[in-house]
Amino acid sequence: MDAKKVVLAYSGGLDTSVILKWLQDEFGYEVICYAADLGQAEELTGLEEKALNTGASKIYIDDLREEFVRDYVFPAYRADVAYEGLYLLGTTLGRPLIAKKMIEVAAREGAGAVAHGATGKGNDQVRFELTFWALNPSIKVIAPWKMDEWKLRSREKMIDYAKANNIPVPVSKKKPYSMDRNLLHISFEGGVLEDLWNEPQEDMFVLSCSPEKAPDTPTSVVISFVDGDPVAIDGEKLSPAALLARLNELGGKNGIGRVDIVENRYVGMKSRGVYETPGGTIMKIAHRAIEQITMDREVMHLRDELMPRYATLVYNGYWFAPEREALQTLIDYSQKGVTGDVRVKLYKGNCMVTGRRAEKSLYNPEVATFDEDEVYDQKDAGGFIRLNSLRLRIRNQLMK
Repeated sequence: MDAKKVVLAYSGGLDTSVILKWLQDEFGYEVICYAADLGQAEELTGLEEKALNTGASKIYIDDLREEFVRDYVFPAYRADVAYEGLYLLGTTLGRPLIAKKMIEVAAREGAGAVAHGATGKGNDQVRFELTFWALNPSIKVIAPWKMDEWKLRSREKMIDYAKANNIPVPVSKKKPYSMDRNLLHISFEGGVLEDLWNEPQEDMFVLSCSPEKAPDTPTSVVISFVDGDPVAIDGEKLSPAALLARLNELGGKNGIGRVDIVENRYVGMKSRGVYETPGGTIMKIAHRAIEQITMDREVMHLRDELMPRYATLVYNGYWFAPEREALQTLIDYSQKGVTGDVRVKLYKGNCMVTGRRAEKSLYNPEVATFDEDEVYDQKDAGGFIRLNSLRLRIRNQLMK
């Protein structure tokens, strides 16, 4: 391994553009850039030219959209995942995949180190580094924000450094909030959003229109699932990435998927994030609806009890930890038979379930009906309830 060769997670944004130049100037590293296409769209345009012009010896740009959705997004959504009840993940799921690919590139190129631009305050540093060391315990990790040599400890200083070195960056001192995008979501943090009373400006949003400006006519969509994963929209079978992209389009047009959260970071502080997750929001609601008629009650409740633990593990960067993999095995087993169709209505920020159907549905209208039936003996409920009330009746007698 070459100790002077490093693989840098590169986006072309402010932090990584400056770090690319800084690694060369400060330590004389040969820098190989790695960029992953997780659905950033036009953000990848001109990235190779920019990296090479800033001094990179080489850049890898991998299209990981299908792998990202198939192997990271879908497994998490089988868990009905939501961190702290609201955050549907996004960057959280992208970082382990990027870190995994960086380790592979480091092995291919003989690089002895990997580097990232995450700060010492955020979650991404943990997600990157836990993955690096889970997959290669001997790799050297360079995290400039946690190094004494790093003097550029504000966005203003980095912008000045970039200007001094003729590095174009898509940020200004006036409006320095950061943005991270992939096929599942866009996140906005920092800058004007650090004042919790500031309402996010409408021109900040990318994937969705405001609910107020969404169409006055609702959109009806049928999503088909097989073993917990969505496979088709309105009868058209789509690849995982194409399906999520379609749901993003449908949700965005109807103002769905915006959320403003103050969340608890792993390192200890609270942080505000504004997110757009239109496709993920629709997918989660529809997935829950098909589970309602295809999952056994106790299996569903067990999975639901484990979901917060699963979400926390993933949020905190433990994608490649054995406990996450063990939970995933149970979750995937729970999804066997979660197959059928869900119809949802999209309207001005809302996603409403209007229909469910499955060949192997556990819902039996003859049992559930309020009309007269010959299937269920209602007297059975009396003994059942009386038996379960025994401890309550005993407790009442003792309290007199």
